Amino acid sequence: MNQPIPNDVALKWLLRLIGGVELFAIPFLLFPFSWMNDVHDRVLGLGALPNAPIVEYMARNLSALYAIHGAVVFRLSFDVERFRPLVGFLGRLHIALGAVAVATDLAAGLPLWWVVGEGPGIAAGGAAVLFLARRPGA
Repeated sequence: MNQPIPNDVALKWLLRLIGGVELFAIPFLLFPFSWMNDVHDRVLGLGALPNAPIVEYMARNLSALYAIHGAVVFRLSFDVERFRPLVGFLGRLHIALGAVAVATDLAAGLPLWWVVGEGPGIAAGGAAVLFLARRPGA
């Protein structure tokens, strides 16, 4: 029986962590809009959500996209050797997404704690995935 490559064990658990966290978006597909507003206003301190159809549409669709992405990332963790090229690509995409998130968050005027907490974390996770997805001896 082949022994797993040490990086692959860490990669498997990192992918499961990333995917699992993203799967927490599922309940937001069903939460009443008033609950989303409470989180936005009272928990995050970002003020009341505009009561417009496009806001609810975007919030629910973004939650669905996160959940689908999380499910795919979680699935990749079960066969990192088979999916290694895709996992490496995913790592590069996350690095780019982290940079885009920083730029978008700054342009949107989000608080510094949000900017620092989102984009750099996504990019760092992508860099870790990319590092761990390297083939042995590469």
